[in-house]
Amino acid sequence: MRIITNLMSLAILAAALAGTPTSASAAEYRIDTAHSFIQFRTKHLGISWLIGRFNRFEGQMTYDPDAGQAYQSIEVTIDAKSLDTNHAERDRHLRGRQFFNVDEHPEVTFVSTGYDGDRTGGVLSGDLTLLGMTRNVSFSVTRIAEGNDPWGGYRAGFEGEYAFAPAEFGMNYRLGPGAETVEVQLFIEAVRQ
Repeated sequence: MRIITNLMSLAILAAALAGTPTSASAAEYRIDTAHSFIQFRTKHLGISWLIGRFNRFEGQMTYDPDAGQAYQSIEVTIDAKSLDTNHAERDRHLRGRQFFNVDEHPEVTFVSTGYDGDRTGGVLSGDLTLLGMTRNVSFSVTRIAEGNDPWGGYRAGFEGEYAFAPAEFGMNYRLGPGAETVEVQLFIEAVRQ
């Protein structure tokens, strides 16, 4: 299975920003996972927030900031077992059968299908696969910045947000008021190859 993150992905939002794989200036980018984050949050008992992240994921995209609204290629794969809420017992529960069921579904993936926007941001669409179920989703993305890095490379940064109902993917365990929705935040930094 594969995902922008696919939480999740979320994410690679990035691609988001315009371009077409056949464009003369389109370039391949690899997600720099040391400088990228896929986070999520949901209400706990309607009182406060439960916040977590996925520590391991990978992805690539084709990005051309001058190509307008044409299709961008983006794929992200998240290691579901890397879910981390900074509490070991809770993480075991969330990785279990009532939630992510990581033994049977070790990956969450996102594969883009389209983009509507310009070089500054827009709406990214794609197929999110979670717990073996694939749903077409759309979420907003924004280009943060891009430019040369100190090591001779070229980088582009993006952020995006996506909200979903866990029940859409078969997670029906009740966590109290407000937990019917999970908000995913993606912060992606990608390096041109």
